[in-house]
Amino acid sequence: MAGGSVRQAAESARNKTSEIIAAARADGMAVSHDLLHTPYIRAALPFINGGLSGMVATFVIQPVDMVKVRIQLAGEGSSGGPRATPLSVTRQIIASGKVLDLYTGLSAGLLRQAVYTTARLGFFDTFMGSLKIRATGQGREVGFADRATAGLTAGGLAAMIGNPADLALIRMQTDGLKPLAERKNYKSVIDALSCIAKSEGVGALWAGAAPTVVRAMALNFGQLAFFSEAKAQLKKNTDLSARAQTLSASAIAGFFASFFSLPFDFVKTRLQKQSRGPDGKLPYKGMADCFTKVAKQEGLLRFYRGFGTYYVRIAPHAMVTLIVADYLGWLTK
Repeated sequence: MAGGSVRQAAESARNKTSEIIAAARADGMAVSHDLLHTPYIRAALPFINGGLSGMVATFVIQPVDMVKVRIQLAGEGSSGGPRATPLSVTRQIIASGKVLDLYTGLSAGLLRQAVYTTARLGFFDTFMGSLKIRATGQGREVGFADRATAGLTAGGLAAMIGNPADLALIRMQTDGLKPLAERKNYKSVIDALSCIAKSEGVGALWAGAAPTVVRAMALNFGQLAFFSEAKAQLKKNTDLSARAQTLSASAIAGFFASFFSLPFDFVKTRLQKQSRGPDGKLPYKGMADCFTKVAKQEGLLRFYRGFGTYYVRIAPHAMVTLIVADYLGWLTK
């Protein structure tokens, strides 16, 4: 009997412990659920999810971005000469250093996403939420014009905020093209930003801001507006699964984002890479001057040089970013 009583007491204690643990878990989940649904957290989530998704995508795509920048700078100032290809540029980078050189500027790329993508996706979701409320009040559905407005505005605002990190990324990626004596050998994005600010002034951190903003507006118009529209149309007119809709819509969005933004991305790279010559002058006075000189000296098609590489950089980046953002959005509902 004593043994049975001990066993019963032990069983009862285990049951109570299990009940306490279950209750604690339930309370923890309830607290977490309540925290996620506070006004401040709900407002911040689109920005947090956007930044995290962009950083994941950048880590995956960084080598392609490195090759894209080098292709855009190849043959600067002339229309002839051998044409750079993704394979030849990749071989050159690896031959002159090591495979990890393809990840040059990763810290700047991650910082750029932490600032730029956090802002653009956060602003886009915030603007779309307001536009949906307005459209519902007017008794209509959200249209392409609404999506385009949200994408253009979000892209422009985010680009201005993220321009210093974008500039640091270009400087780090092109430093290896300079003669050894002229290289800065930046240790990190913080080192690059501080060196640029000290040697050229704080205002220099916004060099190329005009084409950067226009590029971002064009890219967001092509990416976010077309992604949102394509997904809505695929959901309405096809039987594809939710995952297939997201993949298809992001591939479509990647093409339009590449087409609309590449000329501005090209000019942005040229402006952010340039440095003063022996006469103290810069090669280009601004966005319009760069467009004019490149068109005259190198031909109009030069603006679309490396379109395949750019698409391979933009489309997968868009796909990874949007898929991760969708997943994070689902987790934090």
